[in-house]
Amino acid sequence: MTHSLRIPDLTIPARPDPAAGWPAGVGPGDAGDPAVTDVDVIRVAGDARLAGTVHVVGAKNSALKLMAAALLAPGRTVITNVPRITDIAIMGEVLRRLGCEVRFDADDPVDPMVAHGGTARSRSVVIDVPERPGTEADYDLVRRLRASICVLGPLLARRGYVRVAHPGGDAIGSRGLDMHIAGLARMGADISGEHGFVIAAAPEGLHGAEIVLDFPSVGATENLVMAAVLARGVTVIDNAAREPEIVDICTMLNQMGARISGAGSSMLRIVGVSGLRPVRHATVGDRIVAGTWAFGAAMTRGDVTVTGIDPAFLEVALDKLVSAGALVETRGDAFRVRADDRPAAVDVVTLPYPGFATDLLPMAIGLAAVSDGASLITENIFDGRFMFANEMMRLGADIKTDGHHAVVRGRERLSGAPVRATDIRAGAGLIIAGLCADGVTEVSHVHHVDRGYPDFAADLRALGVEVERGTAPQAPDLTI
Repeated sequence: MTHSLRIPDLTIPARPDPAAGWPAGVGPGDAGDPAVTDVDVIRVAGDARLAGTVHVVGAKNSALKLMAAALLAPGRTVITNVPRITDIAIMGEVLRRLGCEVRFDADDPVDPMVAHGGTARSRSVVIDVPERPGTEADYDLVRRLRASICVLGPLLARRGYVRVAHPGGDAIGSRGLDMHIAGLARMGADISGEHGFVIAAAPEGLHGAEIVLDFPSVGATENLVMAAVLARGVTVIDNAAREPEIVDICTMLNQMGARISGAGSSMLRIVGVSGLRPVRHATVGDRIVAGTWAFGAAMTRGDVTVTGIDPAFLEVALDKLVSAGALVETRGDAFRVRADDRPAAVDVVTLPYPGFATDLLPMAIGLAAVSDGASLITENIFDGRFMFANEMMRLGADIKTDGHHAVVRGRERLSGAPVRATDIRAGAGLIIAGLCADGVTEVSHVHHVDRGYPDFAADLRALGVEVERGTAPQAPDLTI
C-alpha cells in the first residue's frame, strides 16, 4: 500500500543558487541562528520502492580539496563536475575572502538531470588566484565547514604564513588536527594557536621530511601533500590515506606540475618543485552518494542503476549488499543493485579505505533495521557517528549501542515519524529509512543533507518516491 502525502500549507522555497549568494543553511538566517523560526524538512511516503537510474556527480569530499589546491598556482584553474551543494558555496566564499575571484558556470556536458526537466546538480567552478593570496581564513565561514582547514597547507606553502580558524563541521565526534600540525612541523613550520586560530609560519619556506601518520587521516594527508609539493627536497608520507579522493587531488596536482608518486597506496613520495601552473580538472564521482542509492535499492527491494561512478570505489559496500541477498551488476562507470526479497542481516565494520566507509554507516544501520536477523555494526573512525541512532529508533528501529558497537535487530517494517537530521549522512539515511516505514516520515534540518547531496528530493522523485520539501516551525529552545 502506498501512503499519500497530505501536508497542509506546505511552503516550498525556491532552490538556492550558490553562484548568486548564500544558499539555504549558509550565512545569516540559517538553522543555527536563534532567531530562525522555520527549518527545512523533507517528507516521504513509506512503502516505497526505488526504481530507475540516478546519475552521480562529483564528490564533495574531493571538490572541496581541489578548490583549495587551486591556491597553489596563480592564474585561472577550472574544476568541472563540482556538486551544487552548500559546502561548495561556502568554500567559494572562503577563497573569495583570500583574494580569489570565484564564479560558477554550467558544466559541459550538461548534467543528465537537465534533460528530464530538472536543475543541473553539477557545475564548473572557475577560480582566479592572485599572485599573493590572503593568509587568514575567517571563523564565521570555517566554523561551518571543516574542510576549509585544507587551505592551511597550500597557503603555508605559497605565503610562508597562514592563520586559519579552528574548523567546525558535522557533529559526529572529535576530529583533531594533531597529525596536520605534527607533519607541518616536521617540514619546518612553526605552529601555534591562539584565540581559536591555528597559526603556521615558515618564513624560510618548507623542506622535505619523512612523516609517519598515526592513522591514515584523509585531511592530514591532503594538507601535507599540498604543503609538500612546493617544499624544498623530498617528502615521504607513510601510512597515508588511500581514498579515491586522495588519488584525485594527487592527479590534479601532478597535472599542475607537481611530482607525486604512490597515490592510492599507503606510501606517498613528493618531490618539491619551485612552482605550479593552473589547470582544468574534472572531479571524481561521489562514492558516498552512489553508496546511498545502492543501500536504498536493497532496503526498499528496488532496482536502481547508478551512473557516474567507478564501482571499484565501493567494492566492500557492494559485497555487503550481495551478502544481504541483492543482485549487483557492475560495468565501466556504473552499477546496478536489485533486490527482490527482504535483505538478510550482515555485520559491518567501518575502516579507512579500502574498507567500509564510515560515511555509509547510517545506510548500513538502515539496512540492518529492516533485515531478517540481527546485525553487529562497528564504527572505528568517528566516536560520535551513532548520535543519530535515537532518531532511527523513533522510526521503530531496534538498536542497542555500546561504545563503538551497535546491535541492530531487523524488523519487517518501520513506522513513519518526525525525526531530525544530525549530520549529512544521518539525514540521508533517515530519509531512506522512511521509505521502509508505514505512513509519512518527516526529516527536519535537512540543510545538513544539502551539504552533501545536490538535490536529494529530486533524485528520490525520479526514482519513484512520493516526496515533498518545505519548511516547518522549529521547536522553541526551552533551556533554562
